[in-house]
Amino acid sequence: MAARQKHRGAANAAETAALPFNERVLQEVYELYTEQSNGLVPLAQGLGVHLLSPRKKITVLILGNHSAGKSSFINWYIEEHVQRVGVAIETRGFTFVTSGKHRESLTGHATLHLYPHFKSLQDFRGVSEYLSTEVSTSKQKGFNLVTFIDTPGLVDGDMKYPFEVDSVLQWLGEMADLIFVYFDPMGQALCKRTLNIVERLNKSQGDKIRFYLSKADEAGHETDRQRVMMQIVQELCKRPGLNKCGFEMPTIYIPNANKPSRCLNQIDEVCLTIEKTINQTVQTTLNQLGRDCEVIVNAATQRLMQDCEAGMNNRRAICLGGFLGLLGFFMPATLFLGFILTSIKDETAVALLGADLTGLLHFMCAPLSWCWSLVPHDSQTMVLLLFLFICIVLLLCAWFICRLQQRLSRRERRKLEGCRDYVNDVICSKKKQLYEEYLQQSIGEQHC
Repeated sequence: MAARQKHRGAANAAETAALPFNERVLQEVYELYTEQSNGLVPLAQGLGVHLLSPRKKITVLILGNHSAGKSSFINWYIEEHVQRVGVAIETRGFTFVTSGKHRESLTGHATLHLYPHFKSLQDFRGVSEYLSTEVSTSKQKGFNLVTFIDTPGLVDGDMKYPFEVDSVLQWLGEMADLIFVYFDPMGQALCKRTLNIVERLNKSQGDKIRFYLSKADEAGHETDRQRVMMQIVQELCKRPGLNKCGFEMPTIYIPNANKPSRCLNQIDEVCLTIEKTINQTVQTTLNQLGRDCEVIVNAATQRLMQDCEAGMNNRRAICLGGFLGLLGFFMPATLFLGFILTSIKDETAVALLGADLTGLLHFMCAPLSWCWSLVPHDSQTMVLLLFLFICIVLLLCAWFICRLQQRLSRRERRKLEGCRDYVNDVICSKKKQLYEEYLQQSIGEQHC
């Protein structure tokens, strides 16, 4: 079994080494989190810390009115026909399009299992039945590191959705790394529902949003395209949340060799935006790895410090409690012994205990006997009861103080120390190595 696991690990390492650089980094970081024995996620669970493994791919949310070219763009990007396209509303739910080893189509529950970060979608009523995943074997462009979310076409009027589409899109926008908003020039570009959703998303996710005029080759002549873009920009500027400097809306369309067009096609900029986001995600993932390592090390260190503090508190409690306990027991015992010694003759005590022990007992009882002799005879009963009450209070205080705090076992301490040292020595070193490789690769690409 061990040999089989070793062979499997070597095969996985060789397979990972053959991947493109960014994909390899994200894959290795993912394995650092999910490794069954020493992954950050199981280590964090042992410390009561909740961690989620980073996603190995960026998520691109594509929204817009119906027939805006969302599904067509996905098919073009991956160079495979996985999404239905047409003038009618083809996409009625949310479809995750991702790469994999086999061509598969998954339903809603399988989708939620595949994407644990999106499990909260099941809290939206009716959404689970309209979730699906299309797994493609395509390796085109940067698809290995991208998951597209194709969304329902948005329309105005009495169109009813079987779920709260606005709320779901708002939540998905918060989870996505990029949000592509497609405006088509064929009359639906000013869909109020689309603009309302985009305006809400822009309040908190404005840096993720990119606007595109899709199907630009179908807008007629250049003057027609300019007129359409002006109408869209004017409508956007009416909304305070979308009226901002540096607004850009590249014109894109799906290239067709059989249908050449003079319209400027900036669809390659979409690919560059995705590639740039992938590079940023690598940095973000490595930074998150460093922060999560720090969280785990701090949690383990805090547990060890708490255990040391508990040990010190226990020692203080034992000393103080032991002192009070001895005092509460020794005082009545001494008084009782003094009564016995005074009630028998010295010759009898010497005969029974010996001269040395008898002298020692007299010496011990002398202070308490002297104090007792000062008590008036008619008050001795009350003083005796008060004395016994004080002794009982001392014993109760000793019992209360001596309640010890729970300590870690030696095995638990070794485990925590091993966890802390492993994260510091192995995972942090691996993170530093990956970051250096990433920077060297980036500098190398810039100088090429």
